Amino acid sequence: MEESFGQRISRLRKGKGLTQEELGDKVGISSQAVSKWETDMSVPDVTILVKLANILDVSVDELLGNERAKETPTLVPAEQRKDVSKMVLKITIDSNDGDKVRVNLPLSIVKLVVDGGVSMPEINGNDVLKSVNWEQVFTLIEQGVIGKLVEIESSDGDKVNIVVE
Repeated sequence: MEESFGQRISRLRKGKGLTQEELGDKVGISSQAVSKWETDMSVPDVTILVKLANILDVSVDELLGNERAKETPTLVPAEQRKDVSKMVLKITIDSNDGDKVRVNLPLSIVKLVVDGGVSMPEINGNDVLKSVNWEQVFTLIEQGVIGKLVEIESSDGDKVNIVVE
């Protein structure tokens, strides 16, 4: 189920250790208005979205639920981290000749393959994934970093992104 705007505000507020009253004071509104946002009875005025995003330490895109915001690397506090078995590794390859490849793999499977000493296979004839230091990628993930962790442009113009969600 997709997180509603109100659920997102509530999660972000709690993640910062703020009460509804404290968030309202910082934004310049009442705690009742924050409560209405969190119960999806109303939404903030567009003029305060930037201030609200800054207080909650997210981009306006992320505040509004834009999926592209997940590409920005983010350090997730230990108490909010997902179990690795529920995380996904997303690999995108855009070749210079127009091919587009999208691969979504459970992170636990990728870790098993890499830990087993198997090198990453070529995808669509592209072997750039073999140059990725997977130990470093997994170290970042274990430390709570999610988002776009690797961005490569090969000498022949192929673009590869690795995003962890």
